[in-house]
Amino acid sequence: MPEKMIIVGYDGSPDARAASRWAMDEAARTGAPVQLCCAYEWPTWSPAAATVPVPAPWPDPETERAIKGMLERAAAAARLSHPGVEVSTSVAHSGAVLTLIERSAHASLVVLGSRGHTAVGSLLGSVSVGVSAHAHCPVVVVRGASDPAAPVVVGVDDSNRTPPALAFAFTQAAARGTGLRAVHAWTPPGDGNPPTPRVSEAEQNRHLAAMVDAWRDAFPQVAVTSEVVTGDPAHALAHSSEAAQLVVLGTHGHGAWHGLLRGSVSQHLLHHSRCPVAVVHDLAHA
Repeated sequence: MPEKMIIVGYDGSPDARAASRWAMDEAARTGAPVQLCCAYEWPTWSPAAATVPVPAPWPDPETERAIKGMLERAAAAARLSHPGVEVSTSVAHSGAVLTLIERSAHASLVVLGSRGHTAVGSLLGSVSVGVSAHAHCPVVVVRGASDPAAPVVVGVDDSNRTPPALAFAFTQAAARGTGLRAVHAWTPPGDGNPPTPRVSEAEQNRHLAAMVDAWRDAFPQVAVTSEVVTGDPAHALAHSSEAAQLVVLGTHGHGAWHGLLRGSVSQHLLHHSRCPVAVVHDLAHA
């Protein structure tokens, strides 16, 4: 079965170009085709006096040609730098968030820059937040640096089921030939904090180790370390991103990680991570 494509939200901005490079490197490792997608809505306008005739502002052939030319130049550069990767382009005349969410249902990965600036409006920035929250496949938001010698970091919740984030993180670490660091943040009971099911750091460490160990046999080549830290997950993972090439987050969790994607953790990471961030959805519980 052919590999599902990697979709890149592309608007020609420096961050979009960084996202394209990240996606091309990923495609070279996996064999997936890449599609550069520019989605935008043409602004509509009508005069205050409905009786005044005005020409329809859409379609605008000149803007359409400019966008297609931008995408083709980006695709040509990508084919030159990664000759083994199949690259295509696509223009969608609709909102970027809804377009990318819809197309994510048939993709293996959606890759976005952290922000964008174009004549037809910003594709990225707030789009990265919306797509990350509702996509049907993992979403990578490319920001900061990606040191190939650094490990992959995964945020682990304290539920009894293994989150899809662990599977994605192990797969990424194996493909990149690097280590994996599993981080779990918790707030000890007391001092006004609510009680937790696991009340000692030693128990937290044992639980984290058990979750990670469940994946070691499937990925024996990946060197794994795990760490329980005290504090809120947002700051713990932001700090961990300083020495990581990718930070992986799950969308569901309990305890300190509950509401990960809809709460402050993902928002904080998407704005403050020092490296790319992958948001992995648990579709079984979506």
